[in-house]
Amino acid sequence: MWSLSNIANEIDKWLHQTFSATWALVFEMVIIGVCVISLFAVLGLVLVLMERRVAAWMQIRLGPNRVGPQGLLQSLADTVKLLVKEGMTPGGADKFLFNLAPFIAMIVAMLLMAPIVFAKGLQIWDMNIGVLYVSAISSLSVIGILMAGWASNNKYSLMGAMRSGAQIVSYELSAGLSVLSIVVLSGSLNLNVIVNSQQDGWWIFKGHIPVLISFVIFIIAVTAETNRAPFDLAEAESELTAGFHTEYSGMKFALFFLAEYINVFIVCAIGATIFFGGWMPFHIGSWQSFNHVMDYIPSSIWFFGKTFFLIFVIMWFRWTFPRLRIDQLLNLEWKYLLPISMFNILLVTAMAILRWHF
Repeated sequence: MWSLSNIANEIDKWLHQTFSATWALVFEMVIIGVCVISLFAVLGLVLVLMERRVAAWMQIRLGPNRVGPQGLLQSLADTVKLLVKEGMTPGGADKFLFNLAPFIAMIVAMLLMAPIVFAKGLQIWDMNIGVLYVSAISSLSVIGILMAGWASNNKYSLMGAMRSGAQIVSYELSAGLSVLSIVVLSGSLNLNVIVNSQQDGWWIFKGHIPVLISFVIFIIAVTAETNRAPFDLAEAESELTAGFHTEYSGMKFALFFLAEYINVFIVCAIGATIFFGGWMPFHIGSWQSFNHVMDYIPSSIWFFGKTFFLIFVIMWFRWTFPRLRIDQLLNLEWKYLLPISMFNILLVTAMAILRWHF
């Protein structure tokens, strides 16, 4: 399979030949930053349109169909609307923290892009503790939400932020234990090593029932961590107006809106990487001819195809299940998912020691 590392190496080589080492590093960081921001913009447009299309399909409606051909420009029209809307700051708000909170949410989302392997040889930062890095940085997202809720000087915003804090802290445990099961089986925290460990089969298939249980718990936990329905208690419209971003408008609201969709993409990218092989093609044992044909499909297509499939599953949740109450949400985690996760990690450890996986 063709690797994109050759392109990255050629750019790096040209920059170091043309500029000093310091300036070459600066230009590389600028290029990466522009690419990440461009990816954010494209993902925001695509995922908002996808959300509406999935909602319409679930509810037997047409969805966006007026702006542009087949409604394809509806997301662009929404972006223009948010850009020209006036940004309001409540009189009693802490203006500095109120304005800083949306940027905290976006910065966390940008940092989480670093270890993700988008294709063979295409990764911003190949680190040995990639899984630990993602787990640690993702927990910082709650700071932006708590900051927004407190600084707004609004009781609905504060209640939504406190709910989100309890929700994220709770479900991080189950999500972390689910990811840990793949770390045990692959023997590494490096996402590249985890992907390469699935050359002879994705972990979702060769890990037996314990890995399937881990995946189900993971997809439930990350849905809660990203404040998506049916776990969207942090912004429950019927109870809290709009939750922690009630007082936000214009571009500051757009940043929170975009950060939510980017976080959905990131958790699905992590899920696709550790459970479904990331950019790794679908291989079956010793079927050399079949495996060779699968290798012709570009690695980026495999990665984004798996990621968008998981995004579709999370959107499916939103338009299928009713919103839980806060007590039901916490009971689900502490009484069911966490005990199952702890028992399941013991099963996975035993399976890894006894080498019962394929």
